[in-house]
Amino acid sequence: MINKRVLGLDLGSRTLGIALSDSLGMIASGLETYKFKDNDYGSALKRVKEICEEKQVGLIVLGLPKHMNNDVGDKANISIEFKSMIENEIGIKVVLLDERWSTTLAEKRLISANVSRKKRKEIIDKMAAVVILQDYLDSTGG
Repeated sequence: MINKRVLGLDLGSRTLGIALSDSLGMIASGLETYKFKDNDYGSALKRVKEICEEKQVGLIVLGLPKHMNNDVGDKANISIEFKSMIENEIGIKVVLLDERWSTTLAEKRLISANVSRKKRKEIIDKMAAVVILQDYLDSTGG
């Protein structure tokens, strides 16, 4: 029997960082940064559906970008709406995870690995998705 994988998502207004767990649900790896037209979340949803079918995804972890004071603003509301879209359209459970530090942590890791500024810009969303997913996997024990 194949274990279902967990998908990690970092949603922006024009990009979707995507990470995927290994089959044991222990290690997150960056999959891609999907680019779409401004606020075209239907396109992002279609890509998520393709990946879920192709990679046998059983759970999705979506970053929830709260404000530092813990308030839910416009960006977080978009993530909450995207969660509903995924669950209704694809039928896979979505867990929202506080992602306030994910991009900062991803940036620091890339800088410490001597990744150029240009390359960091290309992969930061994918790496933020890795941070979100790995945080989830670590908190659940894989």
